[in-house]
Amino acid sequence: MYNNLMKKKIYILCIIVLILDQVTKIICDAYCTLNKPIPIISNFFSITYVHNEGAAWSILAGKRLILILIGLIALYILNSFIDEFKESKRNILAFGFLFGGVLGNLLDRIFLGYVRDYLDFKIFGYDYPIFNIGDIGIFIGVVLLIISCIKGEDYGSISRKKR
Repeated sequence: MYNNLMKKKIYILCIIVLILDQVTKIICDAYCTLNKPIPIISNFFSITYVHNEGAAWSILAGKRLILILIGLIALYILNSFIDEFKESKRNILAFGFLFGGVLGNLLDRIFLGYVRDYLDFKIFGYDYPIFNIGDIGIFIGVVLLIISCIKGEDYGSISRKKR
């Protein structure tokens, strides 16, 4: 069955994203001062290590249990939908990035009570919310899944047989 191979590839990519996410956060823990920007490219990019108790833009700040529950539900739903997508490089990347990103932030929430963010960009005068590798994985995964749905790559051969 191709889906078992597809799932193995997704989980391997998930582990890679998760390791990158956690290692970069550990480096920030060790070498960065909380809330003190380290300018990399003047007026564009800094490493600003922060503890985010909410989601993007600090949505649901202080609602740790709700955010943990949302993360667990997201993982369950993602895992349930893998079989609904055709095996393709795009879909493997999408699910692998999503799983890795969600898991990275979920582990932070469970064990620390907050998510460690550090990538700080200012573009055209707008100071974007500070984010991390896990957030990048989530964003890329969502975009790739949307593309797959638009292109009609969201119904795998197993699902078509059921219809």
